[in-house]
This record gives sequence, C-alpha cells and structure tokens, in this order.
Amino acid sequence: MTDEVPATIAAVDLGSNSFHMVVAETAHGRFKIVDRMRAMVRLAAGLGENNRIDDDAIKRGLGCLQQFAERLRDLDDGSVRVVGTNTLRQARNGRDFQAQAEATLGFPIDVISGREEARLIYLGVSHGLEDESDLRLVIDIGGGSTELILGRHFDPLIMESLHMGCVGMSNVYFSDGVITQERLRAAELNTQQELEPIESLYRDSGWQSVIGASGTNVAIRDVITACGWSKDGITRESLEKLREFVRAAGHVNELDLQGLSDERRAVFPGGVAILSGIFQTFGIDHMRVSSSALREGLLYDLLGRIHHEDVRDQTVEALIDRYAVDRGQSHRVFITAKALWEQIAQPWNIADEDLKQLLRWASSLHEIGSAIAHSQYHKHGSYLLAHLDMPGFSRGEQRRLAVLVRAHRRKFPLTEFETLSETTRKKTEKLSVLLRLAVVLHRRRSAATVPEVKIRVEEDKIRLRFPPDWLEDNQLTTADLEQESAYLRTAGYRLKIR
Repeated sequence: MTDEVPATIAAVDLGSNSFHMVVAETAHGRFKIVDRMRAMVRLAAGLGENNRIDDDAIKRGLGCLQQFAERLRDLDDGSVRVVGTNTLRQARNGRDFQAQAEATLGFPIDVISGREEARLIYLGVSHGLEDESDLRLVIDIGGGSTELILGRHFDPLIMESLHMGCVGMSNVYFSDGVITQERLRAAELNTQQELEPIESLYRDSGWQSVIGASGTNVAIRDVITACGWSKDGITRESLEKLREFVRAAGHVNELDLQGLSDERRAVFPGGVAILSGIFQTFGIDHMRVSSSALREGLLYDLLGRIHHEDVRDQTVEALIDRYAVDRGQSHRVFITAKALWEQIAQPWNIADEDLKQLLRWASSLHEIGSAIAHSQYHKHGSYLLAHLDMPGFSRGEQRRLAVLVRAHRRKFPLTEFETLSETTRKKTEKLSVLLRLAVVLHRRRSAATVPEVKIRVEEDKIRLRFPPDWLEDNQLTTADLEQESAYLRTAGYRLKIR
C-alpha cells in the first residue's frame, strides 16, 4: 500500500450470528462512519452435527453479501477489509463457503484467529473511549465465541477467546425455545466452566473498569435501559432482574421486552446466560457498553496498514528478537529475493505489493526454526509460524508464511501448497522459488554482496544469468544451484543457469 489514504474505506465482519458492514470517509488520518449495513444471518445456527454449514445458512449468507457487494462496488482491494470469525474457523466446509463468499462479495476474506479477533475488538473499543489510564476488562459476546481482553490505553495486554457464544449456547440449552430455571443455571455453569482456566489470571489483574461490546451486550443494555432497570450500562442488579424476567417468560416466543428485536429473540437467553455467568465468575458490579467493536477495530487497523504502521511488522520484529534470528542473513536474503522479484513480478503475475511484503516476512523468518534445532529447521520454523499467536495476521496469512518457510530449502513440498486456497496457491509457490534461490545464493552467510543476477521467466521456465566467469570462480555455489535445479524440476519448474 501507499501513503495515499483512500477517501472511502470499509470493513466487513462475517460473524457467527450477524454479518456487518461499515463504510467510512477518511480525513486527517481519522475516519467518520457514513453507512452501516447488518443482517442476522445466524451462520452458526446452520452448523449441523457434522460441523458443516447447512445450505440454508449458506444461502442467507450469500444473499446478504450480494447486498454488501453492491455498496462496495466502487472501492478497490486496498480500501476494504473483510474478516470471518468463529464459525468460519470451525466449520469443516468453511473454506468452500469462503470461496463462494469471495466470489459474491468481490473482495478477499481473512479468517482470523480468536485472539486476533480479540485484538481488533480492543482496538475498536479503546479508540471509542476517552484515553483513560485505568486497566480495562473488555468483554465481547458474539454468536460463536466470547472474547475477554485486559488492556490499558490502546494496548491489549491479555487476550482470550472462548468457544461459547449466544447462538451456540441457545442451541444447546434452549433449542426448542423452552426456558427454565434449570436450563438457565446449566448454561451459566457451562459459562463458568469455560472461564475457570482463566479466572484467577483475570481476577488477580486488578482491572478498574469493565466494558461490554457488540450485539449481545448492546441488546442486553438496550432492554435494561428501556425497562428502566439501569440508567448507566449494565449493573449486577439490573442483569438479575433481566434474568428473572427471561426465566419467568418460559419460552422465547413470550419474551416481550422493550428494546428486544424479533430477530434476536431466539438467541437472547443464551446471551443472557453467558453474561450472567461472567458477572458471577468475576464478581462484576457494573459494565459500561461501547458502541465500537470489531468493525471499528478493522477500520483503524486498515488505516494503520495504509500509513505503514502495520502491527504485522511489529509482530515479525518481536519474533526475530524472541527467537534470536540472524538479522544480517535475513536482510541479505530479502535484498536478493526482492531484486529477483522486481525483474519477474509482472510476467509471473506476482506484482502485488502484498506479495512482496509476504516475501519480506518470509525472508525475515526463514531461519526461525533454528532456535529449536538446526536439523530440519525449515520444518520447525513452519510449525512455529502455523501455531504461534501472531497479532495482525489472519489464519490464511500465517498459513502462507508457514508454507514459504517450510518450502525454502531441500525437497520442494508440493503437498504443503495443496493446503492453500486455489487463489493463493500458485502465487505462493512462485514466491517460494524466489526465496529458495535467494537462500542458495547466500548459503555462505558472507557479508560480501552477490553479483547482479539477471532472471527471466516464461511460464515455468526460469533462466538465471551471472556475470562472465562468476560461476567458474564460485563452483560451490554453482553446485548448490544445480542441486536446486533438481529440486525445482520435481515441482515442474525448469531452471537454467549460465
């Protein structure tokens, strides 16, 4: 991306309960939201026993995205960020739905991890509040997951994402619509069990304020306010009154509450039970409710990327320090890989700046696995990058990075590339070829610069040309390149050296 900020940016959140879109106009490094669209898709409700999204839920989701696509038609890729959350993380056919959704919407979709979702939620919430210095506990109850974040100012300090949400909880305990004291208490106990491993950590932190975000908390706040049970957020007493009203109703169809929309009624008991369990576990007396959350966090994160304040760069730098990666070697490899990329980016259709950025990160981290063992370090590195928490990275980005590191030396692992989506597979494979060549050229780990290498490509044919006599004077590197030619041949690439 360049420093030029688009006049209009947008964020789309494919949540487990609802799909949301916000459109904003930018000015002076900030934004003003000018349009919102939302649809209660209830994607998580379409998950059957086989953990697959059913056809009806897919139809609802794609129908919603058709409307979003019309609004986003005039925006380019760099102006729009689209993320999928818990249901797309869990569903066995999530990738199939993602491909259909991308085709319908016209923009790539990043499926993000639970902790990355938590980071973005905190980013949105913290920007929507006064810059207070107190330690905050932010709670976001979604359709399929619940995020709890401890943070100060704009910095999240501890983040957790738990696999419980209003849709899932309602499906388990109130699927037939019947509400009883026993079912409510069972749902609350389930919540407390999920919280048990992190209870002491959060309690001992000494947070000073609690802030709720997103649909469930907003809906509960709206009902409590409309009923006159609290004038300022959600209190313990007002939540207990709401819980008793929900129990007494006996059935979701009898939940006649001011401020409660018809479309949320079916998942409301599950949401109330989760929040009640959280209040009980942490001894919360009062919670403010923020109007900002994941969507706003996405917009701020997008602005950061545009202004080259990308949290992903910070993540890579932290990993370099944590695993004592040789910065000199990483830099040399990237300079050579970039020089090769610049020569063939157009004919190989990999001229996207995002791909160059991915190549830079892979160059920076290609030796990260050496912190575990030198033997098979490319495999160790791939495992680390596939499983580490990496703030700012989507699951797809992490996977591509892990594949690049896995494939940067030795045999070309074609099966690893088959785990990538069809839209990214071939381009990632070509980036891998450039990284491999750069690594071979710097195998001596010398500070001496490599000669200017000319590269030409024609489909899967690659020609490297060196200065006169250089190959003769550097026979060890020549042997390494000939070995690399054999490795690449198994992947369908023909490397010629002269």
